[in-house]
Amino acid sequence: MSVLPEVRDQSDSYALLHLIQGAVITQAISVAAKLGIADVLAAGPLSVEDIANRTGSDPRATHRILRALCGHGVFAVRPDGRFEHTPLSDKLREDAPDSMRGFALLMSHPMLWEEWGHLLSTAETGEPNLPKLRGMGALDFFHAEPEYASVFFRAFGDLSASETDPILAAYDFSGFGTVVDVIAGRGNLLAGILKQAPGVKGVLYDSQVATVDSPALFEAAGVADRFTIEHGGYLDKLPAGGDAYLFKHIIHDFSEADAVTALRNAREAIAPDGKLLVIEYVIPENNEKHIGHTIDLWLMLMLGAQERTLAEYTELFAKAGFKLTRAVPTGAPISIIEAIPV
Repeated sequence: MSVLPEVRDQSDSYALLHLIQGAVITQAISVAAKLGIADVLAAGPLSVEDIANRTGSDPRATHRILRALCGHGVFAVRPDGRFEHTPLSDKLREDAPDSMRGFALLMSHPMLWEEWGHLLSTAETGEPNLPKLRGMGALDFFHAEPEYASVFFRAFGDLSASETDPILAAYDFSGFGTVVDVIAGRGNLLAGILKQAPGVKGVLYDSQVATVDSPALFEAAGVADRFTIEHGGYLDKLPAGGDAYLFKHIIHDFSEADAVTALRNAREAIAPDGKLLVIEYVIPENNEKHIGHTIDLWLMLMLGAQERTLAEYTELFAKAGFKLTRAVPTGAPISIIEAIPV
């Protein structure tokens, strides 16, 4: 009589295999974004033949990509074989509110994949790899590769824009007289703050290149009479006298020394009863799943910078003359970390 072999529990192995193959799903989502499949499905379900005709793709290959994505909740297939949107695939539309199409395109860019292929070097040395790989720092490389820079900043710009409404819903800015938004780009968040709080004035602080389109943005928001622009760099002295200094996704780009310098500049400029507002991902202490962990690896690889826990922000603020008072969660994975000068 034959003896059946003992059946091992391989569930953990296959769970890990799904994670390992995540790069395949990344590429499939990116291809769907490049083809514009989400856009052609905006009007309703379509057969794979219709999708392929409208996107200029091969029907069989398109079917196989869609079939794989359906298993991850990106697109769905009806009983009649037509494909349709899910809440996830809808965010791949070019014109979707809080669209992630730009990020999907970035994540398949050959230059990005090349950079992530050198994560081992950073793990071994503790140093950012991009300067060694490219022979220059990140900003210089973006200037040298404008096509890649366009894809990169479009992706992170869309992500940042998706955070504006959650920030405004979580925090009341109406008690401030003047909000200084530091390295704020065009100023989407500051414009939203001024709309939310009609009694507040704003100062948009960034380089001349970054703010060239800002007047039109504030005009369209109906708040152009309550904001001014001042130009400067990341570690320059800041406009004085504001009672709120706002740093959104800026401090996490800095080394520890530069972060302290930037915050000390705010400490020097802030009104005695003002508040520092740093808006960042806050790394959870218990290592639970959080987008901040993956962004932290990105910062480590490219810049030698980092995301921080609340305890690390408390320590960082103290070095710059601030006391952390609270961290306000938002509907996005970011928090508004509030501090006062001491």
